[in-house]
Amino acid sequence: MKVLYIGDVVGKSGRKAVETHLPRLRDELALDFVIVNGENAAHGFGITGEICNAFFDLGVDAITTGNHAWDQREIINYMATEPRLLRPVNYPEGTPGRGMGVFEARGGKKVCVIQAMGRLFMDPLDDPFAGIQRALLNKKLGAGMDFIFVDVHAEATSEKMAIAHHFDGQVSMVVGTHSHVPTADAQIFSGGTAYQTDVGMCGDYDSVIGMTKGPAIGRFITKVKGERLTPATGEGTLCAVYVESDETTGLATRIAPVRLGGRLIEVMP
Repeated sequence: MKVLYIGDVVGKSGRKAVETHLPRLRDELALDFVIVNGENAAHGFGITGEICNAFFDLGVDAITTGNHAWDQREIINYMATEPRLLRPVNYPEGTPGRGMGVFEARGGKKVCVIQAMGRLFMDPLDDPFAGIQRALLNKKLGAGMDFIFVDVHAEATSEKMAIAHHFDGQVSMVVGTHSHVPTADAQIFSGGTAYQTDVGMCGDYDSVIGMTKGPAIGRFITKVKGERLTPATGEGTLCAVYVESDETTGLATRIAPVRLGGRLIEVMP
């Protein structure tokens, strides 16, 4: 299978980058399944049903979120009824929505998408290791599942890497989000799981992790929140990671970063 995961979409600039480059990627890479992290898509804070529908119209198959999942109140009811929009699986029981979904890819292949959120320097949620393990119950690569993807939305690189190593060989792909900076460690672990610590963001990189520079810098200098942060509006870069998997085992055979548009050096598989 050929799967693309697109990193945190930040504001209008990020949405435009996805709208511009995803059709080309779908054609050139002959993608079977596309996942997007949309938690910052609504002016940098959360996501709306309208934005979700726009992503689905572009050919996105599933959307993950993170700690900003609930920033737009209208999304609560939408998430409760839209199985393609996921929140972290380790939110407490009773939280609206779901943290895992099984979807049909091109050719009838079965793809399981799981999202977990880290706990180091983040909200104190339930154990992400246990949450992922529960989500994997009765889901096995090569025995009903053709591809299993895990998004770890976390601050600490060590936590993302520990989770990935723990589930090496059980899932096709573990990729981190949240830092909005693409890391250079794309690799396939010894057990066959593809990994990258952070896929990076889709947005304007002439910014402070997607936000306009002045107010963001001011917060560090003065230690006062001051002006509300707003997304930078220059040309956005699409950051993603592309993975190919073995048709029989579901394990990864190739991983490659993708960067298109904006200020970062272009990279294509």
